[in-house]
Amino acid sequence: MSKSLGAFHRALSLILFTALLSACSHDRYLFIERADLNQLNDQLHQQQSRLDTLAAVNQQQLENLGETQRFQHQELSSTLKEQNRALAQLQYSRPSVRPTQAPASQPTNTGRYQGKLVVGEVEKFYLASAGLTYNARIDSGATTSSLHATNIQPFERDGDNWVRFEIAHPETDETVTLERPLSRRAHIIQANSEEAERRPVVELPFVIGDHRQTAEFTLNDRDHLTYPVLIGRNVLRDVMLIDVGREHITQLPEGLGKPNQEDTP
Repeated sequence: MSKSLGAFHRALSLILFTALLSACSHDRYLFIERADLNQLNDQLHQQQSRLDTLAAVNQQQLENLGETQRFQHQELSSTLKEQNRALAQLQYSRPSVRPTQAPASQPTNTGRYQGKLVVGEVEKFYLASAGLTYNARIDSGATTSSLHATNIQPFERDGDNWVRFEIAHPETDETVTLERPLSRRAHIIQANSEEAERRPVVELPFVIGDHRQTAEFTLNDRDHLTYPVLIGRNVLRDVMLIDVGREHITQLPEGLGKPNQEDTP
């Protein structure tokens, strides 16, 4: 009997010891779960903080983009308004040709914009040295102006280089001979040739509209071209503006027509 009771007590003690160990393990398990949960909460707070920061940065970028677009819109509007005012001023400066209101002896006023002569793609060109008037092609793509000339012969006069050349009368097609000092020789490369061509360059006085000037012209055979005279950038620069699509906007002053070798506008 005493042995059975002792065995019972030992079994009961074992059960209690096992239960105590289980309780301790369960509390430890619960402790580890709570620690992990706190760590997760900290990570969530950090991520939320980052999201809030990114949202604030995105909002600032959107506001900056909107401000930039508003500024660009204002700049574009200002530019368009300025262009419209310039076009309106240009239209205002162009005279209305009304022959019934202006006497035949008075030429039509030449249009100007900001002090520059407004010309069309083709204008009347008065060559003062010969007293002849030609139709000239206005071309901003050409560097130097050009004049149709044939039988070009260099010669020397008083130790200086000169050029003798012939031009055709625009009405009678008769040959007119001119002599001018040689300014230089220009190297020109044609589209259909790889070799540069040396062309003589002379200074010639001329008139377009009410504008008088002396400028360099290359002398070459332009017989295959429509216009005997080409006006390039060396004349147009700071002096003329081209109104593309129009022709003969200007009108030469009256009294021109007599050749003058010493004429220097």
